[in-house]
Amino acid sequence: MSNVSPVHVIGGGLAGSEAAFQIASAGIPVVLHEMRPQRMTEAHKTEGLAELVCSNSFRSDEWETNAVGLLHEEMRRANSVIMAAGDKTKLPAGGALAVDRDAFSADVTRRLEAHPLITISRGEVAGLPPSDWDSVIVATGPLTSPDLSAAIAGLTGETELAFFDAIAPVIHVDSIDTSIVWRASRYGKMGPAGTGADYLNCPMTKAEYEAFIDALLSAEKTVFKEWEANTPYFDGCLPVEVMAERGRETLRFGPMKPVGLDDPRTGRWPYAVVQLRQDNALGTLWNMVGFQTKMKHAEQVRVFRMIPGLQNAEFARLGGLHRNTYLNSPRVLDRSLRLKAMPRLRFAGQITGVEGYVESAAIGLLAGRFAAAEHLGLAANAPPSTTALGALLDHITGGHIVTDDDADQLADSPRPRSFQPMNINYGLLPPLEDAPLIDAGGKRLKGPERGLAKKKLQSRRALADLAVWLGNSETNAAAE
Repeated sequence: MSNVSPVHVIGGGLAGSEAAFQIASAGIPVVLHEMRPQRMTEAHKTEGLAELVCSNSFRSDEWETNAVGLLHEEMRRANSVIMAAGDKTKLPAGGALAVDRDAFSADVTRRLEAHPLITISRGEVAGLPPSDWDSVIVATGPLTSPDLSAAIAGLTGETELAFFDAIAPVIHVDSIDTSIVWRASRYGKMGPAGTGADYLNCPMTKAEYEAFIDALLSAEKTVFKEWEANTPYFDGCLPVEVMAERGRETLRFGPMKPVGLDDPRTGRWPYAVVQLRQDNALGTLWNMVGFQTKMKHAEQVRVFRMIPGLQNAEFARLGGLHRNTYLNSPRVLDRSLRLKAMPRLRFAGQITGVEGYVESAAIGLLAGRFAAAEHLGLAANAPPSTTALGALLDHITGGHIVTDDDADQLADSPRPRSFQPMNINYGLLPPLEDAPLIDAGGKRLKGPERGLAKKKLQSRRALADLAVWLGNSETNAAAE
């Protein structure tokens, strides 16, 4: 296949790296374009591929009852390079899959550099790709360069939607007071590489919590530019002070919830708790779980040192804020992620309107497989809607956002009113035809038990349907 023209992938993040690997795995040459280090972004610190700029967690790894874990498992079965690198560099994190971010990026970079069909080209693709690139995947992420962003907007006739995403601080472990802070996972839950005691927990009394909320509310925040002022946040990654503004108890029922965590000094749950999760393999760096922030740096140090056990905290990285952009995907992309206005362009990752590391990589996986199938003259068959992969694809390309009935009403509107970034969740999967009513012992299921049983059936259905889809893809490729 030496005479086959390459597919060009723009962007060496999670989605672009996954897309390039999937294409090359199908026997098709790929040129992966990454502008770093020639041009850096506000969030990236290295030139490594698949650099994790926010958390180091891929979230839950439990596939039977958690939609994110189900997506992990589907991607593993689809030969995901991102999941392979994640499994190789995982860290203790309870029921979650957390990775050593530097080791993870290095492993993805090594795998792609070593692949004989992948060429990595360092440099920015400014504006639309050259016209002689007949197959292109744009996976430039939430920090798409201004030139390319403007070119895409001009081509579609629509502006991108935008929101803000915030980054949590990272703390040096030897600056944490272990006479106050204790190790435990919620309810002692064990996960991949975990021990059941994978988090550092900082307890708060009611008085300490109230003082902390007051400090968050009064702290000096980053001031938005005029053009940024009306940009909404993604609800799955709210800055901690924005959560506090929504109600004084919001944090205590969110990232600071104390349930399942017995303080060894009292034998009881604290009033509130701040959790830290290991951030590197050495265990020297720990990040503040759910503590994304837009506070100014000096304020972060002042406010976060109010947390018991962190009074002398030294920060390896303070929190920050970056602007994400995403397409009006239900309007501008087709079912195989091609741009309707220019079908030689496909899109993948966060720019399509998914949120989260794994979700972004998942759309990269699909875009890569679709591009490979097209290159081979095969149908770009989408995964079933009953799978997590298919459900995500449905979200960003589905007619449930803008229907024919809405056409007249929305004719004068530049964007759908309801399309927002989305993490994978069971709500995106179609309901079961026959919901479980009784357990294996004949006992009638109620409330949470019935909910868990439904999730298990949805997950098993997903993996069964995925196997059929993967088998058909392999059969078609072999026939070719």
